[in-house]
Amino acid sequence: MKKPCRPADICAHLGDDYDRYLGAIVPPLFQNTLFTRKHEEHGYSYSRINNPTIEILEKKLAALEHAPAARVFASGMAAITATLSSLLHSGGHVLALRSAYHPVIGFLDTEMKKYGVEVTYLERFTPEEIERSLRPNTRVFYLESPSSNIFRVLPLREIAAQAHACGAVTVIDNTWATPLYQKPLELGIDYSIHSATKYLGGHSDVLGGVVLGSEERMDALRGGQRASWGACMDPFAAWLLIRSLRTLEVRMARHSASADKVARFLQEHPRVRSVCYPGLETDEGHTLAQTQMTGYSGLMSFVPDADNEAIHAMVKSLDVFEEGPSWGGFESVVNTPGLNPNREMLQFEGIPQGLVRISVGLEDADTLIEDLDRALNTLPR
Repeated sequence: MKKPCRPADICAHLGDDYDRYLGAIVPPLFQNTLFTRKHEEHGYSYSRINNPTIEILEKKLAALEHAPAARVFASGMAAITATLSSLLHSGGHVLALRSAYHPVIGFLDTEMKKYGVEVTYLERFTPEEIERSLRPNTRVFYLESPSSNIFRVLPLREIAAQAHACGAVTVIDNTWATPLYQKPLELGIDYSIHSATKYLGGHSDVLGGVVLGSEERMDALRGGQRASWGACMDPFAAWLLIRSLRTLEVRMARHSASADKVARFLQEHPRVRSVCYPGLETDEGHTLAQTQMTGYSGLMSFVPDADNEAIHAMVKSLDVFEEGPSWGGFESVVNTPGLNPNREMLQFEGIPQGLVRISVGLEDADTLIEDLDRALNTLPR
């Protein structure tokens, strides 16, 4: 078929080359470390640098997010740390979102500070917050939208414009929305990053990360941090992700539809104080989200009307939802960031006491609602 341009067609067919692969409907796995030099015209030498399986995946991901290029890494954190390390040097300054993924905050506060990088955390990245926090050495704005745990939506166009006006570059973790529902580069963002471990993988069986941006920036990452740090993706992981992408649009439609039902159920439940989900019309970020997103994924949080001990017992009583730290797979998962005993950290990241995060999987939405309803009704009145 001609080069696919619709998301479902990109997921299913971009990178197919039946003539090159002897008519194989599934591109083969190049699980080799080196390529011989008898035929140097193919351009491959060592899989830490490039590999045909990895290149197919990168082309699919770039096309999905309308990005000039993509580079994949061994994990989401490898993608984030490689990008930030390529942009920040001794004496540099970064503005970062307070409610970002906690390991990223840890990386900025420990590893980057070792090299003389200064960090200022912002709550909402409003124009006033940015103006107050800018310094002559500000190099990077690090963003998430929607953000981790509380799913705050940021005005990406305005933030990108303000960053570029002062000579800074913008980096966003776009994992929550996937390339299907948000395309940050079209909003002016410079680097878009995903943990491919989540929705892009979707089967809870592969680790990976991806960075998307201009050809020049992605070539610099491939020849720089990825090659020198060895944070490259294994070809088998890339092959599994190519498999997963074939069903991405179908899976995300199911995640989104079920999450909408679950969020509306939680919003009306008498044992729930609040729900954080941008897909709800009552969410503070909903109106803004409609201007820069085309859909909503399956990750949300809520605060039960109970103390921490009762909430802990409620979570343990869930039957369908499994308790664990990740999300974006086929299975529904619950996590309890709001039960962390470190109250100072919760306050810093804006996480309400008792907040419970759920990832709505591919099970029947009614099954998930029944499980949540039964557990919520165990809370003392």
